[in-house]
Amino acid sequence: MIAFVRGRVAAAGVEGAVVDVGGVGFHVQCTPTTLAALRVGEEAQVPTSLVVREDSLTLFGFADDDERTVFEMLQTASGVGPRVALAMLATHAPNALRKAVASADVKALTLVPGIGPKGAQRIILELKDKLGLPIDGLGTEVRVPAQRAEPWRDQVAAGLQNLGWSGKEADKAVDAVAAELDGGPVPPVAALLKAALKKLSGS
Repeated sequence: MIAFVRGRVAAAGVEGAVVDVGGVGFHVQCTPTTLAALRVGEEAQVPTSLVVREDSLTLFGFADDDERTVFEMLQTASGVGPRVALAMLATHAPNALRKAVASADVKALTLVPGIGPKGAQRIILELKDKLGLPIDGLGTEVRVPAQRAEPWRDQVAAGLQNLGWSGKEADKAVDAVAAELDGGPVPPVAALLKAALKKLSGS
């Protein structure tokens, strides 16, 4: 594993930065926040994580060791590869991700491109005991209250399945209705069921 690279920043752009280490240019993919801290021509030390694939070796760089640790931990969740993990860190700082997972904040995780409600729920389920709690300035974990569940989702999904729709179709319709609510007031279950049926019928 390449734990870090240290050298002169030879180039920086949307796709990442190039760090000249003893005459060898290491291309490092980073979040926008990390890239913003790198200055071309200046010395830098960048914590890194090497992702090995059959056809590639990709080096990811981070602002600090904590960001790298979270990046690697995120990839232990089903469906989260290095690209999605980097997108999560580009959207939320490590502590914000810890808070989102600890409080079961599905809405916060769905702000990440490529993560839908179901994916967010899976990430929360798989990482809640791994990612840990947010850390304050003294290095102490901070407990956060869990978000209230949305019981209407299960009720509407069950109603749709009772009407003959498959579980997959029901979940998709419920997600579509939830997206339209966007955190606003929740109507009665009967109205939500009607809205979901409209989604399924295409009207």
